[in-house]
Amino acid sequence: MSYELVWFKRDLRWQDHAALARASQLGAVRCIYVIEPELWMQPDCALQHFEFVRESLQALDDALQSHGGCLEVHTGALTDVLHRIWQEKPFLRLHAHQETGNGFTYARDLAVGDWCRAHQVGWKEYPQFGVVRALKNRNLWQASWERHMAEPLQNVSEINFVPSNAEERSWCTPAQMKAPAHLTHNPALRQRGGRPLALATLHNFLNARSLGYRGGISSPLSAPDACSRISAYLAWGCLSMREVVQQTRAHIAQLPPQASRHRAGLTGFISRLYWHCHFIQKLESEPAIEWQNMHRGYDGLREHDFNEAHFEALKAARTGWPMVDACVVMLRETGWLNFRMRAMLVSVAAYPLWLHWRPVGEWLATQFLDYEPGIHWSQLQMQSGTTGINTTRVYNPVKQAQDHDPHGQFVRRWLPHMRDVSDQWLFEPWLNPHAVKDNPKVCDALVSPLVDLSSATRLAKQRLHERRRDPEVKAGKNTVIEKHASRKISRPKRQSSATTVHNHAQMGFDF
Repeated sequence: MSYELVWFKRDLRWQDHAALARASQLGAVRCIYVIEPELWMQPDCALQHFEFVRESLQALDDALQSHGGCLEVHTGALTDVLHRIWQEKPFLRLHAHQETGNGFTYARDLAVGDWCRAHQVGWKEYPQFGVVRALKNRNLWQASWERHMAEPLQNVSEINFVPSNAEERSWCTPAQMKAPAHLTHNPALRQRGGRPLALATLHNFLNARSLGYRGGISSPLSAPDACSRISAYLAWGCLSMREVVQQTRAHIAQLPPQASRHRAGLTGFISRLYWHCHFIQKLESEPAIEWQNMHRGYDGLREHDFNEAHFEALKAARTGWPMVDACVVMLRETGWLNFRMRAMLVSVAAYPLWLHWRPVGEWLATQFLDYEPGIHWSQLQMQSGTTGINTTRVYNPVKQAQDHDPHGQFVRRWLPHMRDVSDQWLFEPWLNPHAVKDNPKVCDALVSPLVDLSSATRLAKQRLHERRRDPEVKAGKNTVIEKHASRKISRPKRQSSATTVHNHAQMGFDF
């Protein structure tokens, strides 16, 4: 009996799943997920990612079983697993979504293509986001994004599954999955995986929390509620981008005229969904930006001056800047941090601490439950000033604290030793050590800033701008613009929601 094999990757859902929908139209279906030991050895992987995937696979398996099938979980190198399945029972075609992942998955997918051609197996890949494979011209991208988001959702009502022989199986169920022993870091307060939770989070945001989206997403105090909190569910594919865009636009259309605040929040949200795909497209078009500067004229800028002690202090929340350290602790305990505070962390690492973005990016990838390689590496480079096309944005951690945590609630929540420090000195306690010297608990916990913020930042900007003024660096800027820069395209007002953020490109995206 010939059949279609559906391979789940970072697309852990059963609705609007193009690969599953198409395979079910062609014949009997068999569904697999593969635990790839080498993938989970990569420096951007953490135990929280594996556990979120396991939870999402369990929800996926429950749904498939309700349709009379199941999800098989295999372990091994992908091509070895495919060969074993094919030898046991040959399949006609392999169906999967396109993945814009890390360097390992890029090479892995090339090897899968080679294996399929060698065994005369059809290899069908489907777009996952509004990202275009082999994009020839960036000017064409925005229209392609809109077309993808406007297409009907690809759902299936009936699936003819290949019967499973439990006695002969060489696979396990999601409930039987075991995490690789080397994986660490699984925050107790992280979000849990699975499509039912994803849908509940999205619906709650659309109906209620999005009222606070505009004006609420910058502060780490309000952002946990004001942001949609679906970023992890998009990153691991529990929701499709298309269904989120369509549901959000439908919700906007149903709002009464007087709901201007609600409409503004949802319109801003769609803008950032657009930028989500815009940044992933950068890595799709140039996979090497995961490990090398987008503008090669910035090679050597920081790489040879890496201060390991500063990096370890940053990871341990011991920089001496309370807002920075509080953000590191929140991220460590929850797996999430709002975008402005993420940008501040990278800015502090890149400028006053003068750390190269690659090691910082590997660490942050393990901390972010919603780690999305395309967004992650593009943002790391943009915030570090190595794209060559973005305005330098340096976040002062003291000013960020004053602006977004004026009463110190956030800092005191995540740094208990700061709870006895007065508001006056909370964000710069080193300026008045006498204010805390009588409290041994506070004194023992406080550390002085790793560097003088003002002078270190000034020197960093000077070094960056000297490189930027170099004639050869200036000459290479146009190449980066042509390949990666956003395009301003005039469009009818009623369709402008995806482009309203063009004037705020340096702010990136936020969920």
